[in-house]
Amino acid sequence: MPTFSAYDGTKLAYHVCGDGPPGPPGPPVVCLPGGPMQASAYLGGLGGLSAHRQLIMLDLRGTGESATPEDPDSYRCDRLVDDVEALREHLGLDRMDLLAHSAGANLAALYVGRHPERVSKLALITPSTRAVGIEITGDVRRATAQLRQDEPWFAAAFAALEAIVAGRATDDCWQAVAPFFYGRWDEVAQAHQAAEDGQTNKEAATAFAAEGAFAPEATRTALALFRQPVLLLAGEVDLGAPPRAMAEFTELFPNAELVIQPGAGHFPWLDDADRFVAATAAFLVREGIGGGCEQPDGPTASRLTPTPNPGRRAAP
Repeated sequence: MPTFSAYDGTKLAYHVCGDGPPGPPGPPVVCLPGGPMQASAYLGGLGGLSAHRQLIMLDLRGTGESATPEDPDSYRCDRLVDDVEALREHLGLDRMDLLAHSAGANLAALYVGRHPERVSKLALITPSTRAVGIEITGDVRRATAQLRQDEPWFAAAFAALEAIVAGRATDDCWQAVAPFFYGRWDEVAQAHQAAEDGQTNKEAATAFAAEGAFAPEATRTALALFRQPVLLLAGEVDLGAPPRAMAEFTELFPNAELVIQPGAGHFPWLDDADRFVAATAAFLVREGIGGGCEQPDGPTASRLTPTPNPGRRAAP
């Protein structure tokens, strides 16, 4: 398992997935997992994306094969930015394509804010919005959940969602709403969800969003100056990153597009791997603009496929 040293000496691990397409090797895509603070194993091969680009899957400190740091405060999201930068330097990349899922998008946003010149493309997959201060209301989550009302598990799951929105969440409630996070609540989805607890560092997850981790106004200002290509991919029925919130997120960038995957939840590569890979690979192989970071001179270009339904789940 390849490792490198973080700024404080903590040994961090990453997984190399695939070789990309035949021919001369191209630069890899650095992937940041969500959770928050979940081992990168849950990403798998992102539905076969590794056949199009080699993927570097980082295990954040204290997760997966990475070591536990001496300072638990170093789990805070803004402090993890230095780990991403250390990985880039270790890989010898002047610039990198960066892909982040769910809570990992908070880290990606902070990294772009601090090191915009080091990112050539940014792909945010069903991203959390905490770093940019976009609120996802209970009404939006309810509306998204209602899209699943014909599912056999809906009644129990929706009752649990109502309790969560009302501030009466229990562990049983969170377990009951799990089907809302997947486009299909089949054996694959259930096994994927069952592995989550064993892959997540709960102490680190608590520290990830501790006071001082995020400065939304400053981050929004920085993202408005980032002119490299950005993809936001939302699941049509995702409670955690509902399309309505993803459209708002997209508008923070001057050169971004929003793709909504039909029928997908929070893990779109599990719900329809072919559709997910087609959209993501097309973005990653497309020629980008030059420039780096400067004042935007026009409105954000958004592409909605198909017309989004309001809201639905995400990592709150």
